[in-house]
Amino acid sequence: MVFDILQLIGGLIMAIGQIPQIIQILKTKSAKDLNLNTYIMMFFGIVLMETYALNLVINGSGEAFLITNSISLIAMAIMLVLILIYGKGHRDKKD
Repeated sequence: MVFDILQLIGGLIMAIGQIPQIIQILKTKSAKDLNLNTYIMMFFGIVLMETYALNLVINGSGEAFLITNSISLIAMAIMLVLILIYGKGHRDKKD
């Protein structure tokens, strides 16, 4: 039970840890300094952990891990989309 709580707290911190970066990108309309390859690798790492979490749930445990990992996956997907939109190829329209 204690480890489930620790996982839930740690997982939530990691999941919501992306929110300040997402807000910064939306405010500045820039992701030029972020490395797309880093976020792609992190995304696929989370996808693999999601597969593991699903296996745990199917076998009767790991619900907290699945929940927090799913939130992390969504946040990372949002980051990837924002990097693609506002990354190096993005040009500000200042006339």
